[in-house]
Amino acid sequence: MVCEHLAPLEEALMESGAKVTYRGQAWTDNCREWVYFDVILDVDAVIERFHLPPFVQLHENTDPRSGLERGLECSMCKDAVMGMIDGPYKVFR
Repeated sequence: MVCEHLAPLEEALMESGAKVTYRGQAWTDNCREWVYFDVILDVDAVIERFHLPPFVQLHENTDPRSGLERGLECSMCKDAVMGMIDGPYKVFR
């Protein structure tokens, strides 16, 4: 489970039927637990809906060689909830 700041978002995604595509230390030692879902996260709507603190911020990778991803990273705990950038995925708000 991700940190307390992102846990309500992770729980809501799982309740919505979104599938986890990866969970673990994603790509550097500076990551703790990152969980990836098969959805497109409407980051602005999610921040507002879950009243996320300012240290939970957008993380986006637009490099197609290393994987397209967009989500929210907790800079305090080094956890993240990530989704896809585009494609045939459901948008989660």
